[in-house]
Amino acid sequence: MVETMRWLDWNKCTLRKPNQVFLKFAASILLMGLAFRLFSSRSVEVSSDVETPFVASSLSPDTPIAATKQSPDEIPKAAQQIPQKEKCDIFTGDWIPTRSEPIYTNATCRYIEGHQNCMMNGRPDSGYLYWRWSPRDCELRQFEAENFLELMRNKSWALIGDSISRNYVQSLLCILSKVEEAIEVYHDEEYKSRRWNFPSYNFNVSVIWSPFLVKAATFEDMNGVSTSDIELHLDELDKKWVDQYQSLDYIIISGGKWFFKTAIYYIKNKIVGCHYCPGKNLTELGFEYAYSKALRLVLNFILTSTKHKGLVFFRTVTPDHFENGEWSNGGTCKRTVPFKEGEVSLKDVDATFRSIELEEFEKAAAVASKHGVKLRLFDTTQLSLLRPDGHPGPYRQFHPFANDRNAKVQNDCLHWCLPGPIDSWNDLVMEMVVNG
Repeated sequence: MVETMRWLDWNKCTLRKPNQVFLKFAASILLMGLAFRLFSSRSVEVSSDVETPFVASSLSPDTPIAATKQSPDEIPKAAQQIPQKEKCDIFTGDWIPTRSEPIYTNATCRYIEGHQNCMMNGRPDSGYLYWRWSPRDCELRQFEAENFLELMRNKSWALIGDSISRNYVQSLLCILSKVEEAIEVYHDEEYKSRRWNFPSYNFNVSVIWSPFLVKAATFEDMNGVSTSDIELHLDELDKKWVDQYQSLDYIIISGGKWFFKTAIYYIKNKIVGCHYCPGKNLTELGFEYAYSKALRLVLNFILTSTKHKGLVFFRTVTPDHFENGEWSNGGTCKRTVPFKEGEVSLKDVDATFRSIELEEFEKAAAVASKHGVKLRLFDTTQLSLLRPDGHPGPYRQFHPFANDRNAKVQNDCLHWCLPGPIDSWNDLVMEMVVNG
């Protein structure tokens, strides 16, 4: 605009000269030329910004293209319509209040096990139900059960790990049951490993009980009371999940808390040490040694199973919220609202677990990307840390204070009420499966 005004001022001066008509004509032609050039340049810029990301030739041969992960025939139309977002960390965010009712309740879902059925067990408050996870830099869409089932048609899904995996599979089944009820087609003797089928979609969901992921002998009851020390074979994987691995399309695998238990460690069927075994005259190696070794073995198996074309999520440790004690000595969790960032830190044990997980995953991910192995981090630690209000607490039992308001009862400050915070994991899974 400034340049144009200067040109007009100069043109006024020349009108008094003899060749007024000629100069007027020349000025008009020049102005039209400049305007056309500016318009043309702006058009090229806009066109370039819009088209470049979609031109395959502008990418190197090694650049992953999200749209090519599955062919259009494999992805249902409903899932294809979910808009792709710019990359953002969906695991960093805040719990924000919501007025939306839970997708299901204990009255509408029959898959909730007794210890997580806080409503049925008489938990008096309900504020913990009205929060949703919100990533900082992007919008997280709510889990869409029908779209998910379409995407999983003729597929199989497995959650491999401990009781947190079992806790989560109940949440998934409850939400999917809004579209179709699953039929249980298998369970082991203790109902720890189970499989369900959604007949209209030929979709299988399994939970595979393998708290150590390696070969283990355990001797404890449902309340965690042991009659003998755990025996861990750190050079052998648990066949319960390994034998099914190749047939699974989607896997969420996790380790964690069980490694903190007293255990004797074996390699090549010989005792090499232990974790917390005073009086046994064994080398104290610590749970860090065992957890690192076990994760390395698990991830190496995944990396070398190149015939497996499925997607594997490695889930990070779930922190507990015991206060004034632990599981075995009177710990409780009485908070009724989420923490805000900065109000709480991981306990030393959980921080150690997480450090080992991230270190081993980072090394494995570098190899996976080179060999076409689909390995992703399912990092639920931080969002779980902020929810001390979401546990059953004393309401893992049915109406624990019905007869005595001051009764001393076992608290559960590790697992999650259903419905509850763990339902948000489904939103994260949907985002990672559909949008990568």
